[in-house]
This record gives sequence, C-alpha cells and structure tokens, in this order.
Amino acid sequence: MTGGLQRRYARTALLFITPALVFFALFFYLPIGNVLATSTMTGVRADQFVGLGNFSRALADPAVRHSFLVTVGFTLGVTVGAVVLGLALALLLNQNLRGRVLFRALLLVPYLTSVVVVGLMWRNILNPNFGILNRLLGSLGLPAQNWLTESPLLTLIGVQLWSQTGYVMVIFLAGLQGIPQMFHEAALIDGAGAWRRFRHVTLPLLAPTTVFVSIMAVIGGLQMFGLPYLITEGGPAGATNLSILHVYRAAFDERNFGYASAMSFLLLLVIVAVTVVQLRAGKKKEVTL
Repeated sequence: MTGGLQRRYARTALLFITPALVFFALFFYLPIGNVLATSTMTGVRADQFVGLGNFSRALADPAVRHSFLVTVGFTLGVTVGAVVLGLALALLLNQNLRGRVLFRALLLVPYLTSVVVVGLMWRNILNPNFGILNRLLGSLGLPAQNWLTESPLLTLIGVQLWSQTGYVMVIFLAGLQGIPQMFHEAALIDGAGAWRRFRHVTLPLLAPTTVFVSIMAVIGGLQMFGLPYLITEGGPAGATNLSILHVYRAAFDERNFGYASAMSFLLLLVIVAVTVVQLRAGKKKEVTL
C-alpha cells in the first residue's frame, strides 16, 4: 500500500469517527473536566479556590468511607448474584424447552422498566403495613417482615437482581449460543458428563462474556442511585446510603458542589481502576485458556 493511499484511508477513518469524538468530547470529557475544576472550589457558588482541600476532606470523612463500604457490599452482592442467577437461567432457557421464548421475554421485562417505576413499585410491595408481600406471608400463616428496616441492604440487592438478571441472562444466552457445538461433541466422545462439560468447556469459553457481565454489574453497582433514593432514602441509619446518594445530598441538600464534585471524581477513579483490573484479569484468563 502506497503512502498516499494510506493517508486517504486515515482521512476517511478520521471522518467517520469524528462524530463519535465530538460526542465524547462534549458529553464525557468536558463534563469530567468541569467536575475536576469544580472539585477545587468551595462555597455555595463554588467560587472559593481550595485546591486539593475537598479531596483531603473526602478521604478523611468517616461518612464517605461508610457510604463507600456500603456501596462495595451492594456491588459485590449484585455482581455475584447477577452472574450466578443470570448464568443459571441462561443454561435453563438454552435447552429445548416449550415456551422458552416467552419466558425469556418475561424475564427481560423488569430490565426494560424505568428505575422510577421499579423503585416506587417495590417500595409499595415491601411496605410493612399494606405491602403485598407481607399480605402474602400473612395468608400463608407467616409473620410479617420489616424488609426495609431489618435487612435493607439485602432487600435492595434483591430488588436490583430482580431488575437486572434478565439482561444478564440474555448476554449469557448469546455467549452460550456462540460456543461451537463441536467442543461439546468432542467432550462427549471423551466420556465427559454434564458437569465436566460445563466446567471444562462451557465456563472457559464463556470467560469473555463473564468478564463483560461482571464489569457492567460492578459499574452499575458503584453508580447506583435510583433504587436507594426511591425505596429507602439511604436509611435506616445510613445502611443503604450508597456513594452516589451521599454525593447527591452533599450537592443538593448541603449545596456544597465543590465537595460533591471531589467525591464524584474519586468514585470515577475507583470505577476506572476496578474496570482496568477486571479487563486485565479477563485477558490473563483468556491467555491461560
């Protein structure tokens, strides 16, 4: 390929990716830069320069550490639960079962439902006084439960799993159907049973899909805002006060936009770091396989 033709290809490629570059610059990199600039300011109008003071305060604030630990617990629960349940449902609905298409569609409906609808619906379902779930327990002769006060974080994890598992199932289904059948046939010829085929064929070949699902679940968990805001409002006693909710309150309740920006930027660094670690771990696993 001549140098002139290479330059033409490069210009053509640049022309096609320019809209994407403009989009990311305007709606991703520019806002991040604005947040970083605001994080160096303080005051109601964010007009007093404090340098790295907001970052130092955030790192030393027990409330920030508490909200981050709550967020980590929530994220771990959602990630592990989504991978396990999503894979189990995908394996089940990948079989030649009657009505499997209908079940796939029904399981995907919660994911397609607005987070506001999900939050308000589950807040009413879990209400200890008139919630449908406690009425059902009463009809079975079982005692009513205070879902939102006795185990609020687990309840929140359960709601998130109800909402997201259908999407994870679809991703795993695509991964399962992308595995060449010849690998399973070769394992059968070697006398491998169902469990050995799953462990030594299906799981290794699903590694890229599992990495993708895990990354998306971790990012979603670390960024979660809607459900704790609508269902528990961060309570009781901060048990569901996730990081983004804490940032929101610092910004819009306390009107401290500089401090909220600093916490947001720190959370962004955590998300980027965790994503990089997951990607590298996934690549190492692929190389090993």
